[in-house]
Amino acid sequence: MEAPILQNLELIAQGKVRDIYSVDDGHLLIVTTDRMSAFDVVLPNPIPGKGEVLTQLSEFWFNKTEHIAINHLTDDLILEDMVPQDQLGYFQNRSMIVKRLNPLPIEAVVRGYLIGSGWKDYQQTGSVCGIKLEENLKMAAQLPEPIYTPATKAEVGDHDENISYEKTIDLLGEELAATVRDKAIEIYNYGVSHAKERGIIIADTKFEFGQDQDNNLYLIDEVLTPDSSRFWAVENYALGTSPPSFDKQYLRDYLETLDWNKTAPGPELPKEIINNTADKYKSAYNIITELK
Repeated sequence: MEAPILQNLELIAQGKVRDIYSVDDGHLLIVTTDRMSAFDVVLPNPIPGKGEVLTQLSEFWFNKTEHIAINHLTDDLILEDMVPQDQLGYFQNRSMIVKRLNPLPIEAVVRGYLIGSGWKDYQQTGSVCGIKLEENLKMAAQLPEPIYTPATKAEVGDHDENISYEKTIDLLGEELAATVRDKAIEIYNYGVSHAKERGIIIADTKFEFGQDQDNNLYLIDEVLTPDSSRFWAVENYALGTSPPSFDKQYLRDYLETLDWNKTAPGPELPKEIINNTADKYKSAYNIITELK
């Protein structure tokens, strides 16, 4: 299903997954659609229910981590006042009303395990994003401490680019760069502890931050979701392998089997792949939010 567009609000940005509307000078409406992107390409098939899972899981983590970082959520306004009644069913569980902030120009990436592009980098250089690691580590090895490997944010169709911590100092200033790094690692560690009690390993993740007019720092966008993180079941974890995951890595692995050059347009997805991907997203949400 194509995401409906609200006619009574100004659509000011349309990303790979999210539609962002202007509500007023101080607020935005962020709508997480079911669009799926992989390798920075928006695929032709949506994943049913994905937008609701991402929104609800982000809200769960925003509330859980507000003792570490204030976030962009606000209860100043209510959705029912800005969405027509006949469209409320679609927007109800996939929308967040948030403070209008200035996003920082970086993604705060934290890695706790050696996998993905980090593993490829390590095989070639013995380092991950310029951070030297001990020799002879295996694929999926847990790192002694999580490492912070920031990246620049890409436009639709472009690729994120890893940058050094020193470059973030150039972009943000020394104090803000250090605060973003420290908060990102602390939120990741909190999430790791919470998820592991429920049988999920969070191998890596990325966060985004923004500032208000007084330069207060906020956690924004999404938090520890299957789109921004790599989730493994503890029971399936084994050194030297890429464990099956609850996130879109399953979809990426499928796409790697195709004769596709990873540029737009993306390939049509089989129904089985769509359904299995949707099930993985829902499973991650159910496990992580389960009360213990």
